[in-house]
Amino acid sequence: MGVDISSLLETKDLDTKTLNGRMLGVDAYNVIYQFLSNIREYDGSPLKDSNGNITSHLSGLFYRSINLLEGGMIPVYVFDGKPHPLKDKTIKERIALKEKAEEEYRTSLAMGDMEKAKSYASRTSRLTSDMVNESKHLLRALGIATIDAPSEGEAEASFLSMRGRVYSAVSQDYDCLLFGAPRLIRNLTVSGKRRYGRTGRVIDVKPEIIELNDVLRKLEVTREQLIDIGILVGTDFNDGIRGIGPKKAIQQIRKYGSLEKIPGISIEYYQEIKNIFLNPEVNDPGEIMLPELDEQLVFEILVDRHNFSPERVTSFLSKIRGVKKSGVQRSIDSFF
Repeated sequence: MGVDISSLLETKDLDTKTLNGRMLGVDAYNVIYQFLSNIREYDGSPLKDSNGNITSHLSGLFYRSINLLEGGMIPVYVFDGKPHPLKDKTIKERIALKEKAEEEYRTSLAMGDMEKAKSYASRTSRLTSDMVNESKHLLRALGIATIDAPSEGEAEASFLSMRGRVYSAVSQDYDCLLFGAPRLIRNLTVSGKRRYGRTGRVIDVKPEIIELNDVLRKLEVTREQLIDIGILVGTDFNDGIRGIGPKKAIQQIRKYGSLEKIPGISIEYYQEIKNIFLNPEVNDPGEIMLPELDEQLVFEILVDRHNFSPERVTSFLSKIRGVKKSGVQRSIDSFF
């Protein structure tokens, strides 16, 4: 889930036309979990092929990535590596929450409450190594670059943005700001009308952008202080301090200057956690090269293995050919 400092941030609506020709570092796990959560049948079950294999992630990656390409954007998917040991507790807690949601899902199905079942089902998504590998193969076959991070995908995407390898990090999590991403784009892969809760309320989700320098200037803090605020609230690597939310955290940091100087506050492994954000484990891939489109492999993965409609796949592949034929190039001002 990442750090929740949303109440402190001001976002700006993003006109995706401004992203034409720009490379974007997409937090792959974050996006794929969105697809697994949202792309489901009426009863909450994920999309599956005739052999019972889940295909929600492949469907989301295929159709949404092509939409991005048609919009002139150049997504680069960054995949997580080995999680930091301090994340173990968070991972175990997430597993426990999924198990509880699975139990509630089964109960709701038995009661015939499909709305409630679908709500619980969206919290049960699991991403296996086979699903990750097939996602990478599909993306590369589509002519889309993938990068394997040594550890956190958000950290690598943020680093690529800082180095100018990509224009912005793309994720729903605000951790990218703590990792130093100059820009964070949210809702790019989930934009559109979305139905929330049992009330059936429909809201319009639009892409938005957050610029780190704007955040620091408006909050009147440094990036290190922003990290301290995140640690006080709670990150994937530590529990927050009970009773301290984002607004109280920033008050304390402004008053005392740093987390270490706040009386009565002690965070286990504080320096190590702060160093994860300031000096994360990342790799510099150099210039990011795009693989060639392999239509035959795309067809094999989606149609032959997973029963996707041949007509739809062929239709969408023609859109990629159209994009390549139009010669979408990275604009000269891509990173400015």
